[in-house]
Amino acid sequence: MPGLNFNSQSIRVVQHNSAGDFLSVAYPTLRRHERSSNIILAHALKRISTEAALTGCQFITDSEVYPNSPSTSQNYDDSFWLTVWSTSATGSAPTLDLILSCTTNTLGDYPVFLWTPYTSSSKSATWLVPRITALIHHLLTRVHPERVFSVFGLTSLVKTFAKHWSDITGFVVEPEPFYAAYFTFCTPDTFQESAYQLSKGHVLRRATLADVDSVAQLCKEFADDSIYFPLTIDRAKVEACEMISKGQIWVYEASNDIAAICAVTRSSVDVSAITKVYTTPKWRRRGFAEHLVRYVTRRLFDCGKESVVLYVGHANSAQRVYDRVGFVGLCGKSKPEGVEDSLELGFVGSKRGHW
Repeated sequence: MPGLNFNSQSIRVVQHNSAGDFLSVAYPTLRRHERSSNIILAHALKRISTEAALTGCQFITDSEVYPNSPSTSQNYDDSFWLTVWSTSATGSAPTLDLILSCTTNTLGDYPVFLWTPYTSSSKSATWLVPRITALIHHLLTRVHPERVFSVFGLTSLVKTFAKHWSDITGFVVEPEPFYAAYFTFCTPDTFQESAYQLSKGHVLRRATLADVDSVAQLCKEFADDSIYFPLTIDRAKVEACEMISKGQIWVYEASNDIAAICAVTRSSVDVSAITKVYTTPKWRRRGFAEHLVRYVTRRLFDCGKESVVLYVGHANSAQRVYDRVGFVGLCGKSKPEGVEDSLELGFVGSKRGHW
């Protein structure tokens, strides 16, 4: 695939049609940035076996990466990944600059996810624009523009992508962002314990299939709150069944009633993500979500995780909950390295998926 000339560098976009092919070149970089790459890395790891992840990914080094040609293997669905590389005229090893994932899930298509190993302030528009443009032109050889219903990632990446995507395809950006959030993390060093004692008849536990109807109802309510990705109760039940069967969802049970849920659906070697925290209105303002999130986070650290990550909306009052648990850079506090601004922008006229 020919590169695109940019000063002394050549920019190359490579397509990967399977998670294994993608990880065979991207894993060393993803592993070095395991927190920030959580969405990209965890979604890819789900598609290969544990044995393949340990033997085919864990021991890949930069010197073994050869991003020279597109993948020829195929997924069972339409999922694929695009990687953008810079190669220098001096002959030094290529560097991985950007990743785009275009994947599916049980309930439909995911948004397009964008990721870079660089922070938002470390690269200029002069560096970013030609790489995003190259990415878009290749993406359009693979999908119809209506497939890209939204794009999510670091705010600078998303804004640049959305502008040039609209210019090239004519698909206009939705008037309001789908999601504007902080990406934050908690480590064993920042984690805050609590002396909270559960009330009689209250239990923190992993959900079982006997809870599926109650969990599905809370999944539906959580999705309805998002406005842009609502669920019917039948589709919410599909989601609940999948998470429960994989042991990914925890509940706060109050007097035999499922009052709150907390899901952990993206995990890699040292990092896990909390992805769905919700308390049904009847049980709000009692601290249940905070205690459930703290319990789940502690369990993850006990299992050897080094970081727990999550996204929380800019205007979401749950920031106070996560702050008290030990997630950093929230509630007006200074933003340490690794806490970044994230954005999801949608496109008018596209075919909406779900996440």
